[in-house]
Amino acid sequence: MNIKKNELIALISKIRRDIGHKDVEVGISHLIFDENEGNLLIITPDRPEKSVIIGKGGWVVGRLREELGINSIHVEANSDFIVPVYRMKLALVKLEKIISDYSHAKKEPLINLSNLLNFRIKNPYTVESLIEKLQKTPTKSNKIRRDENNPKKIGATIKETQKDRYDEIRADNNKLESTALVALSGGVDSGVSLLIAKMLGFNPLAVTVNPGKIILPPYFRTSAENLTKKLGVKHHYLDVDMQEMIDGSLEGRFHPCGVCSKTIEETILTYARENNISFLIYGDLLSTGANSFQKEGDVLRINLPAALSLKKREVKNISLKWGMKKTTGYGCPLIREVHKNQPHMRRFSIQRVLRETRSGVLEPGEALAQIKGIL
Repeated sequence: MNIKKNELIALISKIRRDIGHKDVEVGISHLIFDENEGNLLIITPDRPEKSVIIGKGGWVVGRLREELGINSIHVEANSDFIVPVYRMKLALVKLEKIISDYSHAKKEPLINLSNLLNFRIKNPYTVESLIEKLQKTPTKSNKIRRDENNPKKIGATIKETQKDRYDEIRADNNKLESTALVALSGGVDSGVSLLIAKMLGFNPLAVTVNPGKIILPPYFRTSAENLTKKLGVKHHYLDVDMQEMIDGSLEGRFHPCGVCSKTIEETILTYARENNISFLIYGDLLSTGANSFQKEGDVLRINLPAALSLKKREVKNISLKWGMKKTTGYGCPLIREVHKNQPHMRRFSIQRVLRETRSGVLEPGEALAQIKGIL
């Protein structure tokens, strides 16, 4: 299907007139059409032009999809990509300085990440292009490729290489020197981080900190275990005692998230150091730019989604393509109990949502849904 910009602008103008919308200028920068999936991405110069194409209540873009007879239309403003691209450039500069610190064997995944950043800087608009690039990333230690016709076969191509790799590790006195550690919570952010790390050739080992069911409920564990099994990645649980934190937050003495995150990070960092692991990968979306790479002594922390300036919506899209199940509601069972029993703590959770919104990680509509869940 050959969709021409001028013809599309004329069709959008006609639809607006037909449904009684104000006749205004329609601005389109360029179009990206995925013929295989039947998906059209429209890039506008700025958000006002985006609103013109979407229309009140989404009526214009809905009619446009029907007129074109395609599966979906997504509209993005080019202005929304200026800051993410700038952040990725900052991340790339930091990464290229870091690469020289590592031996040839450990450079491979970092070089692959550098190449991926370069690609995404030039192609920031669709998560599909990012996935395509990941699938074509050549690594000596990783042959994972998504079976386009059957995503359930995701782990089929990598089990042999992973088995060989871990046989090598066990033979070397069970040390994990060239393995990256991925902090896996069971949520989509950390799940996508594990997937990307695997495809970049980091040979990841997934670790989940387990403070008990009120913070790590069975459905989080199931999600983490299903993903690691599917990817052929080893998965360890690290048990910790957070009872004092749990009791204090339920009593309303403090908000649990900061204390919980600190404990989890300290536990995982200690494990990485004890096992001579060079790379520690998190699903953090906020520590963008140069801050997405942080040296903690001899361990390099990589906030993978933040380095790639991924938005929450993009993370969810990737997770859906790879069969990950998203959880509903805000946070873990503990924070929901805190919100219920200590209403004054809700504002601190809302502040966390607003921080993600200001950074561009969350769209306003996504933030509103989360805030409603908190309230």
